[in-house]
Amino acid sequence: MTDPAAPPWLHLISAFLAMEPSDSLVSLARVCGDGSVTERVQRFIWNYCISRAVGKAYAPYLRNFLKKLIVEVESIHGEVLDEIYELYADIITSLKDDQFVEKSMRVHKTITFLFPDGCIDLPSCPKSRKLMVPLQCSLNMLEGDTGCSIWPSSLLLSEFILSFPEIFSNKSCFEVGSGVGLVGICLAHVKASKVTLTDGDHLTLANMRSNLELNQLSTDTSLLESYEDPNVVQCVHLPWESASESGLSAFVPEIILGADILYDRSCFPDLVRILAILLNRRKSDSSSRKESTKGFTLDTKCNTNDLNDLTAVTSKGPVAYIATVIRNIDTFNYFLSLVEQANLSITDLTEAKMPFNLLPYMQSYDRSNMRLFTVSSKA
Repeated sequence: MTDPAAPPWLHLISAFLAMEPSDSLVSLARVCGDGSVTERVQRFIWNYCISRAVGKAYAPYLRNFLKKLIVEVESIHGEVLDEIYELYADIITSLKDDQFVEKSMRVHKTITFLFPDGCIDLPSCPKSRKLMVPLQCSLNMLEGDTGCSIWPSSLLLSEFILSFPEIFSNKSCFEVGSGVGLVGICLAHVKASKVTLTDGDHLTLANMRSNLELNQLSTDTSLLESYEDPNVVQCVHLPWESASESGLSAFVPEIILGADILYDRSCFPDLVRILAILLNRRKSDSSSRKESTKGFTLDTKCNTNDLNDLTAVTSKGPVAYIATVIRNIDTFNYFLSLVEQANLSITDLTEAKMPFNLLPYMQSYDRSNMRLFTVSSKA
């Protein structure tokens, strides 16, 4: 029986909506057909993926997928559905030359978080065990449109928020380099008391606000409001290089977040300066803290006892949760040295507090080279 609400069929739909690579989709289709893309699998793809996307999907993506699908079926001497052949012919006719396709256009993806068995009691878990987040984003990450792309570590940080909602629920949260707004949407879902998203690019902020509205969230750009409404997200223009202590005085977050913000070392001094300002905002509360972390190295494992109740950390002072892909070890070590100079403490959570795998259908999403850590003040 082909139940679209159950794996592996659900994984196939979710991967298509997330615009996973065509090879990944074909691989999932094989799983659905017990090793081959049968006529039944094709019919499922047509009914639950393709037919619902016609007119909405990014045509070059759909063309590439259909081509891969047709080649796969023909390679085992199978019969390709007439509807699939006809749609492929229509698309290649309409896309006569790739040079006429606007490569910087926005596309719509849907990131579907699938909660495994045993998570039904999590406050963040919907009754359907499925949380769908539609996002307008860019495919043009390599040509300067980074703020409107979905970065891998934002997926990890979002999984962490949804896996441990008690850390963020009823907390004032502030994200640096918010990009498409995925992390903020997850914070609103787990009922953070206040969500502030920031970015240094005006076009990215405009796209972010569109994504918040796509997810039924209101936005506000005022720095004067002191509301605490999880359905209202504050969007703020924050260029790191010009941010000052007085300019950040309106923000007193309990939790600071950042995902994939450690790729440009020239920005690190300003980033660490901002973190230090926000993390030292409550010096009076921090003075009585006991030091619970040791110096960070890449091999450090956080003390399990310290992780039993991470919600207690924010009662002792603000804490930052940062997820990153380590692309260059020297670049990362430079960040660590600046953190030490700023009298901040860093703790690796990667091994001890990894979130549930809520994106099992994303074969392109590799958590093995990602790190998740906290930063806090030593003061």
